[in-house]
Amino acid sequence: MATTNTSARVIRKLRGMPTSDGAGVKLTRVIGSPELDMLDPFLMLDEFGTDKAEDYIAGFPSHPHRGFETVTYILDGRMRHKDNHGNEGLLVPGAVQWMTAGRGVVHSEMPEQEEGRMRGFQLWVNLPASAKMTEPRYQEFGPERIPVAQVGPGASAKVIAGEVTDLDGATVHGPIDQPATSPIYLDVALEPGARWQYALPSGHNAFAYVFEGDASIGAGEDARALDRHELGVLGGGDDVVLEGGKDGARLILVAGRPLREPVARYGPFVMNTREQVMQAFVDFQEGRF
Repeated sequence: MATTNTSARVIRKLRGMPTSDGAGVKLTRVIGSPELDMLDPFLMLDEFGTDKAEDYIAGFPSHPHRGFETVTYILDGRMRHKDNHGNEGLLVPGAVQWMTAGRGVVHSEMPEQEEGRMRGFQLWVNLPASAKMTEPRYQEFGPERIPVAQVGPGASAKVIAGEVTDLDGATVHGPIDQPATSPIYLDVALEPGARWQYALPSGHNAFAYVFEGDASIGAGEDARALDRHELGVLGGGDDVVLEGGKDGARLILVAGRPLREPVARYGPFVMNTREQVMQAFVDFQEGRF
């Protein structure tokens, strides 16, 4: 007997909370807040966006990480990365940095501009216990390396991680590959009324976050509206139906395989036990990163 796919729906809707990080950079914490502590394997999602230089100019001076990955996606502005493993790169509009902290990295992220708009996202992705002490890895992809697929009339997707099928039936792959969580990370643009149905990997946790315009998520009577700066946690289906609202929409659609492991975290360290977190502090203080 043939099986029929069911459409995912928004099972929870929320907005982020204003906060600051680094040397006082103003941002909105969407995941990693009291309202949504995490969405396994995603530990944190920050959105930053401002035209005021004083909100970002101090940047993120040198700080450590261990046990997870950071994903920085720049929409507007220029940010320079440097770390203690000799990696350096300049993130420009449309660029993506995927950094695996592993056993330890100390890095800085500083704006390379004194005026103008700075806008983007940082996502934290957990690593399984077996990979928490792996060798650090730095991947940077300029905008020319992020493919854009026309996925429907009035609908396109920048494929950062995962894959989509374009209108011609071709499979378009993103440059990021991480077998531990097999992430999907898409920047989807929808014209008003444009509709796209995307098959989610089975068993993945997924969310959609609208950062321009508004969108409808889900099919039929299960469809729910997401306004600008709203996150929808998805569940209950094999695929997701996205539709642009009256002004169109731009949103990130993110999914990953849950690790289902204990999480012990404090500040920049994410491990499986409190003892491992305490050891991370000792190792950092003794220069073993």
